[in-house]
Amino acid sequence: MTGPTRRSLLRATPTLALASTLATPASAQGFPSRPIRILVTIGAGSAADILTRSLADELGRRLGQNVVTENRPGAGGNIAGDVARRAEPDGHTLLMATVSTHGINPALYSRMPFDPVADFAPITLVASSPNVLVVHPSSPIQNLADLIAAARARPGELTYSSGGSGTSQHLGGAVLEQMTGVRLTHVPFRSAPDSVNAVLAGTTSMTFASVPVALSQVRAGALRAIGLSSAAPMPDWPEVRPLAEIGLPGFDVAAWFGLVAPANTPAPIIARLHEATREALQVPAVRERLANQGMQILDADPAGFASFIQAEIARWAPIVRASGATAG
Repeated sequence: MTGPTRRSLLRATPTLALASTLATPASAQGFPSRPIRILVTIGAGSAADILTRSLADELGRRLGQNVVTENRPGAGGNIAGDVARRAEPDGHTLLMATVSTHGINPALYSRMPFDPVADFAPITLVASSPNVLVVHPSSPIQNLADLIAAARARPGELTYSSGGSGTSQHLGGAVLEQMTGVRLTHVPFRSAPDSVNAVLAGTTSMTFASVPVALSQVRAGALRAIGLSSAAPMPDWPEVRPLAEIGLPGFDVAAWFGLVAPANTPAPIIARLHEATREALQVPAVRERLANQGMQILDADPAGFASFIQAEIARWAPIVRASGATAG
């Protein structure tokens, strides 16, 4: 496969990922003619929601129209994806695509309401964010070794919540099972904050929480962090190490987010949206806000993002099959 690899793009900076700023094509001058909405696949307070709202104002300033965030959670993002697919291909309805909608779900769901490649026009990667494996502070599980030992002693009794089937939180648990040979029980919720609340309430044993959702809870002592799901550590959170460094070499289940439009959206509009998004992500206040949430800003031109999506679908298919996980 040609084009950038997942690893290269997730390590890219906007400067390296695109060497020059695109000029706004003349045929896109009339766009946008009304407010733009960005559909978010997860509920309010989730990493995708925080990211989209952080981006929307600056994006609106560059496009000269309001950009509104609309949450459509459910079915691992397929509900929002289906709404976006059916929208007019004029650039006024976008989807904040995720590792679920454009990576995991094609292998997880027996019937998809959309084709993540054919039904969408990629605009750009926006950001990636690791998850953090957390337990309640009253849990006897103090570290990864404790967790594996407890799961082996009580197969299927330890539960892990997620923001829904097909999310990176769900597959984080599935990969943990595959790499250690333990058996856990998955408990899906409608949003990542709900899955964290289940651990806070003692309803589930653990979750792979998105860093923006869990960071304040961990620092306040309401949750105990076991390890990050990304291969690389977080410079601003050095006390929490990647699972790959503390017993699970190769573990890498980071979430990513990127903007897509319905298929057949004119190329000049896609180019203008890419340029405006890229500029918005360079604003220091936006960069600082996202960095404080544990997010890494990314960039790829539409063709590079298209190659990345295809690589993600191929990467996740064998993982989902090996897990035995199904949905829908």
